[in-house]
Amino acid sequence: MKYEALAKDIVEKVGGKENINSLTHCITRLRFQLKDTGKADTEYLKNKEGIVTVMESGGQYQVVIGNHVPDVYDAVRKEANMSDGASSGSSSSNGSLFNRFIDLISGIFQPILGVLAAAGMIKGFAALFLAIGWLTEKSGTYQIMHAIGDALFYFFPIFLGLTAAKKFGSNQFIGMALGAALVYPTLVSAMALGNENATMLFSGTFFESESALTFLGIPVISMTYTQSVIPIVFSVFFASKLEKFLKKVIPDVVKAFLVPFFTLIIIVPLTFLIIGPISTWAANLIGAGAIGLYNFSPLFAGLLVGAFWQVLVIFGLHWGLVAIAINNISTSGYDIIIPLTFAASFAQTGIVLGIFFRTKNKQLKSLSIPAFVSGIFGVTEPAIYGITLPRKKPFIYSCIIAGITGAMIGWAGTKMFFMGGLGIFGYTIFIGKAGLDMAFWMSLIATGAALVLGLIVGYLTHSDKKEATIEKGADAGETAQEAVVNDVLVESPVSGNVVDLTTIQDPVFSSLAMGKGIAIEPDSNVVVAPFNGVVESLFPTGHAIGLKSDNGAEVLIHIGIDTVKLEGKYFKPLVSQGETVEIGQPLIEFDREAIKQEGYDTVIPVVVTNSNLAKDVVLEDHKTIETGKHILTVIL
Repeated sequence: MKYEALAKDIVEKVGGKENINSLTHCITRLRFQLKDTGKADTEYLKNKEGIVTVMESGGQYQVVIGNHVPDVYDAVRKEANMSDGASSGSSSSNGSLFNRFIDLISGIFQPILGVLAAAGMIKGFAALFLAIGWLTEKSGTYQIMHAIGDALFYFFPIFLGLTAAKKFGSNQFIGMALGAALVYPTLVSAMALGNENATMLFSGTFFESESALTFLGIPVISMTYTQSVIPIVFSVFFASKLEKFLKKVIPDVVKAFLVPFFTLIIIVPLTFLIIGPISTWAANLIGAGAIGLYNFSPLFAGLLVGAFWQVLVIFGLHWGLVAIAINNISTSGYDIIIPLTFAASFAQTGIVLGIFFRTKNKQLKSLSIPAFVSGIFGVTEPAIYGITLPRKKPFIYSCIIAGITGAMIGWAGTKMFFMGGLGIFGYTIFIGKAGLDMAFWMSLIATGAALVLGLIVGYLTHSDKKEATIEKGADAGETAQEAVVNDVLVESPVSGNVVDLTTIQDPVFSSLAMGKGIAIEPDSNVVVAPFNGVVESLFPTGHAIGLKSDNGAEVLIHIGIDTVKLEGKYFKPLVSQGETVEIGQPLIEFDREAIKQEGYDTVIPVVVTNSNLAKDVVLEDHKTIETGKHILTVIL
């Protein structure tokens, strides 16, 4: 498996599989819930090849991988002997109530986020084709497209029953059965409001409700649970508690069918009688509260939510708002929160595009292109972690622009009618029964403004020269000469032909996810120290070494592509981990001809792994290089 070695390292450095309570992933990150985060070796993981960064937020230990995170997730799951989306133990009760809430919400919704977005896109395109007159409501094409897109939302309790059961550590099929009962067609029809046989309960109060059914003589409050969110989550929660109790008291010989039998026969009626109505009323109150705050000042709401959305995304705290948005759709038929955030990714992307056009730094240009493409499709982590956040001011500018354009969307009253795609695939979620109204067009205007403003600001404010020599000195009260003293001159660790790092056949290095740097096709068999420093990491196989200079620059020297598979063959380390080394000191001997004969590429990436903390990494313009010659400068 391509990511087997990386997965093994991740599992080991988060404290081993016994320290993992649960694991999920989103678009770019592995999200662990650990029993004890103190057992995790965060510094090692941050500097590990194949990992962008590590952070702790919302009760989760988040390992940022990049766009190939699904493959790494599968490898980690296999390494830790975990089933898909399951936990290796019970959910942790550690952490604050808020952190546990965020972990719960993200754990339930993340697994279905992709198909949720896909269904929303299909439903959105059906609404678009209807609005522009390409299709009619009676056409078979429209009805099938609408069914494809709407089916997941209509039967949402079944899907949430599955993911909630995984999160609560209970039988997933029991969770699905509970969800199916809530949307069973006969019961849905029987509990439809306006039934002529219905009686009124709690007349004259906030809880006034119809009842057209009884269970053992007890009235069942008529509720609509199709597309609902909160009732099934609470139902599965109580079912998981009952299931665990029943497993303790029912003999093993009949446990396989009696545990589900008693769980369903008890929890389904309780859900219709008590859990469902109470949780639905709670959901309605949450939805009404969110809409009430929005109606108080849509413009201010847009300014606030838009400006801070990317900050929430960084820490994974946006899931709280996503959950409220999904609940709003199920209770009110629309949401007003997510539209306020829609322009944020365009602001971030515009800043990156402006920097791309302004900079003459080849490495920064090559990093900007994939970040821009990802951003257009709504995935902004490459732009945030690779470009704007390390430079601080561009990130702040993007947040300000997102706030301004979010206020425009709030002022227009733009609503989201279903969950859908991200970035340019997200416009259709704003098409409701009114068709292409002004609220829809404002989403186009605001995102266009965000992109253009970001481009202009990014272009006007970025300066290669300022990054290289002035900004650090000015910000810290130093002179330009004092700032240069802190720069780290990196000499070539090997002789050979210089290769553009973005062209090598390894996506982890070529995408610059590991950091900026250069690659060398060696014509010698010894790697030497490129500066005075310490050996921070020496891979057991001897194919790679991590060094830290006296001034704080961290450089990884990786001999060959996928040479970890050689398991140390043809490599001879000459130093040990933790050893202090001097510039020019031999570090590793290797047999490049033998490595080639084994079928491996011998190109050597030389990467500044903490380049996100540096002002810049300036590459020297060489086609060939000799050992000991200046190859790049790290400006700290």
